[in-house]
Formats: sequence, structure tokens, C-alpha cells
Amino acid sequence: MAEGDSTPQPAKEAQAGDDPPKGDFPLQKKSPKLCGSNYPLSIAFIVVNEFCERFSYYGMRAVLTLYFLSFFHWDENLSTAVYHAFSALCYFTPVIGAIMADSWLGKYKTIIYLSIVYVVGHLIKSVGAIPSLGNQAVHVVLSMVGLFLIALGTGGIKPCVSAFGGDQFEEEHTSERSKFFSIFYLSINAGSLISTFVTPVLRGDVKCFGEDCYALAFGVPAALMVLALVVFIAGSGLYRKTPPQGNVLLEVCKCIAFAIKNRLKNRSREIPKRDHWLDWASEKYSKQLIGEVKMVTRVLFLFIPLPMFWALFDQQGSRWTLQATKMNADFGIYVLQPDQMQFLNPLLILVFIPIFDLGLYPLINMCKLNFTPIRKMATGMILAGLAFGLAAVIEVKINETDMPRLVPKESLIRVLNLAKNPVQVTIQDKDLFQQPVESFQNPAEYSKLILNGEQQSLHFALQHQGLTLAFNYTVKEKSVYSLIVFEAEGSLSSHLITDLEAKPENGLAAVRFINGLSQDVNLTINSKKFIAVQKNYSASEYSLLERDIYNNGKCITDTGEFPLELGLLDFGASYTIVITNISGGAVETWKSEDIKANNVHMAWQLPQYLLISAGEVMFSITGLAFSYSQSPASMKSVLQAGWLLTVAVGNTFVLIVAEAAPMAQWAEFVLFTVLLFAVCIIFSIMGYFYVSVDPEDLEEKEEKRETSSRGNMIGLVTQKTKL
Repeated sequence: MAEGDSTPQPAKEAQAGDDPPKGDFPLQKKSPKLCGSNYPLSIAFIVVNEFCERFSYYGMRAVLTLYFLSFFHWDENLSTAVYHAFSALCYFTPVIGAIMADSWLGKYKTIIYLSIVYVVGHLIKSVGAIPSLGNQAVHVVLSMVGLFLIALGTGGIKPCVSAFGGDQFEEEHTSERSKFFSIFYLSINAGSLISTFVTPVLRGDVKCFGEDCYALAFGVPAALMVLALVVFIAGSGLYRKTPPQGNVLLEVCKCIAFAIKNRLKNRSREIPKRDHWLDWASEKYSKQLIGEVKMVTRVLFLFIPLPMFWALFDQQGSRWTLQATKMNADFGIYVLQPDQMQFLNPLLILVFIPIFDLGLYPLINMCKLNFTPIRKMATGMILAGLAFGLAAVIEVKINETDMPRLVPKESLIRVLNLAKNPVQVTIQDKDLFQQPVESFQNPAEYSKLILNGEQQSLHFALQHQGLTLAFNYTVKEKSVYSLIVFEAEGSLSSHLITDLEAKPENGLAAVRFINGLSQDVNLTINSKKFIAVQKNYSASEYSLLERDIYNNGKCITDTGEFPLELGLLDFGASYTIVITNISGGAVETWKSEDIKANNVHMAWQLPQYLLISAGEVMFSITGLAFSYSQSPASMKSVLQAGWLLTVAVGNTFVLIVAEAAPMAQWAEFVLFTVLLFAVCIIFSIMGYFYVSVDPEDLEEKEEKRETSSRGNMIGLVTQKTKL
């Protein structure tokens, strides 16, 4: 579910005394009804528009991290940082959209214009994902421009669409309006659920330009956004379009700024103190506005710790997706793409909301437990922290199959004995390989070589059937090697070849071939992969393949064409396959697993998704409902802006950690867990001292207090402000 998308709100109604609307706005009219009900026909266009737009946004964002990692070949930290920079921008721009709609264009025109910007951004992003179009610099520029326009479009229309839907209802149809927001919310989650499952399939299961089809994965969301715009325009003649009525957020900001400025100007001891620092705005702004701003600032103060929750929550699309690429995704009947796991969140949200509202919360009330909104939000934080604790544990288990991290003056080496008899390998001044290596023995773990510099020439001695042969090879630091020992023309020989230093990315399998035949071979792995390997134990380069069973290959030699069976090439594994002989019309091979396959199943991510989704229900929905209950109706848009900004700040914090303080991934998960628990304690303390109020009662008290204190003000000239 979208952060900040959970509780759409109707627009502010025009108040008596408002300035006359500017521009040419049609008179309000009654829209045709749906099937004789009180639901305007126009809301059908708005709901379909929202479904398509949310499909467009979440579908594009689902594959974004892997796009940076695989298409641009950025490292994980940079990919994460740019992903969260984009997410943060998407939640800063709603402020721009709200100001445009309320102060200038009105909601309808704002949605139209920014949707066009949105579509252009999608199209540029899709074109930038075509590999044959220019070099990487061109791809990066097009993608970044596209993402900026998408962020401006999706953020700009976010505060307008739900409010515009609320505008379609007449004042007496409040129950229908409330049900509309439930349908609107359902369309958001339906779009998110379907798109986060479908677009990873378009990326991974469809191939174009010889690789993952990111152009299609971005192109389909672009088409959905075009459809969203067309549907919205199609309903133009049915909409009730309200004129701009002034932006409350701007008024609040001006009021706060004036209060601070006025207080700094009047620091003289001769001027009596005022009960509240916002009272210093009374020379310019009305008592009503000042009183409402006081109520809002009390709630906004509680928002200060909230960004840390979103810092963890939004890593589902970055760090958790990257974690899934290092896991086993085979569920038997279906192989999930790593970025498909994100669909669990909207699915679980739709399941959890009725369970919590109809089951858990009533049960807690029956037990006479005072489960206040503040406590619900704190519990949501704890659940999110526990989710990241589980992610840290899983990351530690995943790292058990990783290659060791090498430091300067270190290398790794192993021996592959392809000779017919055991071989004793000795490296000068190195205490390695104490036992002879048997013929075609599955290699043990890599052994660590300590060098005396960035590179070193090492003397290798091979003892075989009473003979000793010597070879010299230069070994570089932070590299991984295999010493291939073989028999050629009746004598023992060797090659030192370079191995992979890390697991293949994105769950791919890496495979290379050593040709033990006396003739060159051409290998066909599948219909698209062809490899040529020279004779006499020459080694090919590594090829990256999707995880699959490869038993339909071909080996073509001077003497004919023979079937080639490789078996299963598993997630994240690296293989060396030696062609040893051709016998009985078939190729005989020996397969060695250089790097172990991913052995932690992706299903182990399910508990962390369960926890963070349950945490979102308790935190996000409860938080918005609570904050709205603590503020006057005219200030709900200000709280919506404040809530969205907490999401933006949380994403900003993640990109700072990813770039400024890179660390082992499990340690980063632990860091976020500890930080959220600490913030939860602070938030709980703040909530303990917070006194819930009824905004209407507070307004009455504020008016009485203003009346009693009016005589204490010197030189006070009030000016009623039109809201």
C-alpha cells in the first residue's frame, strides 16, 4: 500500500468571505448518477484513472532497483541511494501540486497538466531503457530526466485526485462520499498489487535485445498512464469543477513565519509576554487561524520521529529486493522474480485491515486494554524493527555461501586435477595443499594466499608418479584462481586461470568450459548462447545464464555434432564444466561448483513482510486517522502535507546512510532496527505527555483565552485574514 495513499480526504469547502474565484470556471452542476444511485457517474472515471496511475507508478518502481543494478551496472549502494532519492522526490512534490491546484489552476487542470508531464516522463524512461539507443551516458541522462518528470507528475497529482473525487458529491451525500473513498483506496491497492506482480514478469521472463526487457517493463506502465489520462479526460463533461480557493498550507507557513519574525523584533522586556509563541502573529492574522495553527503544530510535533518508520518501510523496494536476488526463488510450481516479492505488501494490507478492524482491535477492547492510537503506532514501529531484525538474520545466513571478502595482499586459490592420477601441489613458502589432490576430486574450499605486494611471482611444484615439475605464475592481490593440472602429450602440465570473485548478480548462474579434447569445440547451450573453446584444456570465459536445467545443448567438433547435457545451473552458483571425452555418440563432462548456489529460500522473507505489513496497518492508517481527529477540518490538508513529508525525509535518510556510511548489509539492517527502536521510545515518551483534544472544544477555549488576555497587549492592531 502507498505511504500517504491510505486516507484520501475531500477538498476544503469555500468559506464565506472568500475572494471571488479567478479565471473561467463553470457553474456547479449535478452529475448523472450511476444506476439510479446517489453516486455521480463521474467517479467511475476517477476510480479507473487512479487504478491505472497507481499501476503505472508501482509497476515502474518495482523494477527500478534491479534496473540500476543490472542495466547501469551500478553497485548496490548507489542503486539504493538513487532509488530512495526518487522516492523522496515523489513525496516532496505533492506540496507543489497542492499549491498549484488551490492557488492557481484548480484541481482539474492541475491533474491534466501534471498527468501530461507524468506521461512524458514515462515515455522518456522507457526509451532510455532501450540498450541499442546510445551509450550508457545517454541511458542515464534519459532515465534521470524521466524519473524527475515522473516524480513531479505522481507527486503533483497525489493531493488532487482524491479531493477532486470528493468534490463530485453533493453535501447531503456524505455516506456515499465516505464509501467512495473506500473504493478509491481499494483501487490504489489493486493497482499496486497487480503491477508489482506483473511488471517483474515482463522484465525477467520476457527477453528483448538479448537481455532482460526493461523497455517493456517500463513501457507497459507508461501505456497504463496514457490510459489513465485518456480516461480522466473522457469524463471531463461530467465533472463538478471547483475554482481555486487559496492554499491553507501557504497561509499556515506565512502565519508561523510572521509569528517568529514578530517575536524576534519585540524582544524588549517592556513588552508583555504572550501565552504562546504563535500569539505573536495576532497583529496580522485572525484568532481563528492562529488557534487552528496551534492545534496543527501540536500534531506536527508528534510527526518528528515518524520518518524513521518510512526509512525502514520503503526499503522493501531496494535492500529487501537486493536480498531476494541472493536467495533461492524456486517455489516448485513457480519461480518468483526477486522484485516480485514486493506484491506481498499490498496483498497483506488488504488481508490485515479487516482482520485488525473486525478481530484484533475488538478483542483487545474486550480485554479492557487501553490500546490508544499512540500505542498502536508505537507497536507498528516495533513490528517494523523486528522485521529488519529478521532481515539481518537472513542476511547472515545468505552470506555463508558468499565468497570471502579479500583485503590487499590476499588472494584465493584451489586445484582442479584433471590428470589420471593424484597430484601433490606445493607452493614455495606457502603451507597449502598438505594432501595430494585426487583425479577429478571435487575441489575443497578455496585456500588463502598471502602475498608480499600487489602481485607476486610464485613457484609451483607438481609431484606426479615420482616426477616433479615446476611452474611459475604471477598472482595478483584480491583475485581468485584455479590451478588446472592436466596431462598433455604424455607429460604433466598446468594452467592458472582466473575465477569469479563474487556471486553472479540477480540470481543468475555462471558457467565456463574447459575443453579436454584434442580438437576445438563449438558449444550451443540454448538457442541463443554459443561458446567456442580451443583444444588442449583451454578455458572459456564465464557466461551468465538464467537458472534452469540445460539438457538440450550441442557440442560441435570436426568429427560431428553431439548432444550436451549440463543439468541444473542453480541460482547464484558458478560452475566449471570440463569436456573430458566423446564416447558412444555423447559428450562426457565433469561439473565443478566453484561458488555455492543460493541455499536460503525466498520464502524466509515472508515473516519480515508479515511483520512490516502489520506494522504499516497499525502505524500508517492509525496515525493519519489520529492526526486528523486532532485538528480542525480546514487544516487536514496541512497534516496531509506533513505526513507526506515524513515519508520524503525517511527516504532521504536511507540514501544518506547508503552513500555516506556503507557497511555490511546485515550490519545496516541491525543499525536501522536499533534506530527505530530508539525512535519508538522517544515517540512513546512524547505520546505519553500528549493530551488528546477535541478540536471544537479547543477552539472555544482559545476564543475565551483570547478575550481575557486582550487587555494585556500593547499597541495591538488586529486584521482579519480571509482564509
